[in-house]
Amino acid sequence: MEKLTLAQTIDGIEPASKEYEELARKQIEDIAMPPWALGKLCDLAVTLAGIERKVKPTVDKKIILTMAADHGVAEDGVSAFPQEVTVQMAQNILLGGAGVNVLGRAAGAEVRLTDMGIKEDISGLPGAENLNIVKIAPGSENMHTGPAMTREQAVAALEAGINIANQAVADGAQLLGTGDLGIGNTTPSAAILSVMADIPVAEATGRGTGVDDEGLRAKIRVIEESIELNKPDKNDAVDVLSKVGGYDIAGIAGSILGAAYNRVPIFIDGFISTAGALIALGLCPTAADYMLPSHRSQEPGHDRMWKAIGKEPLLDLNFRLGEGTGGAVAMHLAECACRIANDMLTFSDAGVTNADSVTVDTFADGQQLNEKDA
Repeated sequence: MEKLTLAQTIDGIEPASKEYEELARKQIEDIAMPPWALGKLCDLAVTLAGIERKVKPTVDKKIILTMAADHGVAEDGVSAFPQEVTVQMAQNILLGGAGVNVLGRAAGAEVRLTDMGIKEDISGLPGAENLNIVKIAPGSENMHTGPAMTREQAVAALEAGINIANQAVADGAQLLGTGDLGIGNTTPSAAILSVMADIPVAEATGRGTGVDDEGLRAKIRVIEESIELNKPDKNDAVDVLSKVGGYDIAGIAGSILGAAYNRVPIFIDGFISTAGALIALGLCPTAADYMLPSHRSQEPGHDRMWKAIGKEPLLDLNFRLGEGTGGAVAMHLAECACRIANDMLTFSDAGVTNADSVTVDTFADGQQLNEKDA
């Protein structure tokens, strides 16, 4: 398969089809139920129709793309967990026992883990035959002392994510999900939010893996000083990514662009994944048409991310795990939305009186009266 470049991908992304959205909306309005009685599931069905260019969309094959990387800023103690936990959690995913594996199986989704930049070599771990290794570098540099990566590395990581999504689509994926893994990754995510949405670092930053009050203050200070040192340009998403981002975030952003290029919907997971979505949005605003907002995490900045993107998440379950878990749960809703569009009968099919033909709402006993009975 020919590898896509960042420029080719951005140039090839087209808006979702408003024509098919309107056709799907009319079809749903003819379903035998009160108008839009299934609310956000109806909205989701319309969105999927516009993305897939089909009145009756399908999401039978689902793949979650979890990107893993280490972050140099972790050496500044911004996480409650040591960096070696990245490898331990990667092992857990490879063995099929992590949260994303369990919830992915429940949703009928395959989980694909990619080493975008884990510090250690994990190619010898049990289950590593199922690991996709890209490894742009063995972890990002410490953004507190300089740029997290070079611009060339940032582009390479974005293109890796694009082509990972491209391969998943070639393998038949009709619905994708993002996921992340990497100790310290809420720190660059908060930095990206602060820069891209132009909000104070304190409003963008949460406790991540559970730092205490003192740890949170230190984390905010590290992010503020990193932004001041690197001076990322909010109008240049690659510049932001290279200066205060991470390889997992870059891979996620690339996978979103790859999904949009292929006209495939992609569920955006938690705080780190949505940082990737902000980068993708900065590179190609049209890519937002293909982003499905899965959930609102407990990170306080996550809601600000969704507002910056202009989307309302489907779920709020107090999640703060990442990995792709929120997207996995939301995939059930996408399946339900497709079942509504494909399987529910219309008024005429079901022999149910359409509200448009009713002249008297109800009799005293509750029985409806239609025109021919009148």
